[in-house]
Amino acid sequence: MKYFDVRYRRGEMRQSVVVEADNRLEAMKQFQKLQIGVPIEFREVSEPFGVKIGKFMAKQRDPIKAKRVNNEHYISVLRQLSVMLDAGMPINVCLEEVVRSTQDVMLKAIMKTVHEDIEGGQGFTNAIKPFRTQLGNLSVSMIYLGEQTGALSESIEKLADILQTIHENRVKLKKATRYPMLTIFAMAIAFGVVITFVVPQFKEIFAQSGTILPFPTRMLLWLEHAMTAYGPFILIGGFALMGIYLYMYRRHPKLALFSDRMLLRVYIVGAVTKYAMLGRFVYIFNVLIHAGIPIVDALKAAVGVVDNRYMKQQFGRIVEDIEGGQSLHSGFVNSKMFESMILQMLKAGEDSGALNTMLEKITKYYNDKYDNIIDNVSSMIEPILIAAIAGFVLVLALGIFLPMWSMAEAMGM
Repeated sequence: MKYFDVRYRRGEMRQSVVVEADNRLEAMKQFQKLQIGVPIEFREVSEPFGVKIGKFMAKQRDPIKAKRVNNEHYISVLRQLSVMLDAGMPINVCLEEVVRSTQDVMLKAIMKTVHEDIEGGQGFTNAIKPFRTQLGNLSVSMIYLGEQTGALSESIEKLADILQTIHENRVKLKKATRYPMLTIFAMAIAFGVVITFVVPQFKEIFAQSGTILPFPTRMLLWLEHAMTAYGPFILIGGFALMGIYLYMYRRHPKLALFSDRMLLRVYIVGAVTKYAMLGRFVYIFNVLIHAGIPIVDALKAAVGVVDNRYMKQQFGRIVEDIEGGQSLHSGFVNSKMFESMILQMLKAGEDSGALNTMLEKITKYYNDKYDNIIDNVSSMIEPILIAAIAGFVLVLALGIFLPMWSMAEAMGM
């Protein structure tokens, strides 16, 4: 859609108005309908600021946002749909009941739109496709499978089970990292309090001593000066840099790809991310091909639920290789994401016709790896936390006590 600034004459006065149209001819027709004067000039202009504000406000009021729905609420809706469909209720009646009962504003709006589209004659799959961003590619694939096989209730129940598994893994990770994060937060607060309130008490004493201060003391005094003089600016700058980075991460795929690749090399975090994504990918791929979805479609759906951009790219190569005529094993090899033992298991399963069995074992292997790391996160982080606390105490002790010892020696004590 384009915008045209129409200058016109009304009596002895000359005025202008902006009309929205696909082309100049359509703009002339739109202006003639207004019947406000005689046109003098039609000029194409950029989108008016007022229109931009109006669109922004409308977007803010729209309950359907460009983000994923709440997993717990969505799983609840899926289970409700599955039970009602299994009882023989028509899909439009089921969706109407879901809209009535759910409290999630975004889900309610999505399901209401889907219900209206189905009432208008669309299929469930076509009605839900516009909400891939909110519900995920996996939802579209599973609902499509249910419609094609006539087992929509079973497909939706399986979808709920898959999302439940993913959700439980995320909850495990949050629980495992809660204690270390609280410890780090407490250390940061303690450090800030010491630098802001304790160090200034010794500052005047050190200044009056006239002695050359050791490096730890100079570092503490520098930190104290930086926090008291520039603390708000440091905080604002930190938040600004984080905001800029997140903006660039969303808008620039190369930066996102590089960041996610580097994330896999971070101690503990990289291993947790890698095993979580590998387990999720193999599990969903196995469930989908076991349910009868073609391998390529199953792979695409499984790739769609991988959050790490770099791993998503590598898994995408498996799809490209299979579409190019290569075997599943070759695709997994070329992805460079799986260790040799897993590749051998996959080849054995593919050659013997027991692919599902092998994929189940691979899924269990990665889930066990993930659970093992999650169960031991605290013990793995403890050495780092202890070293950080020891370093903090050492710097504080040296920074305060070394000059005091020097002062005592100078005074002959």
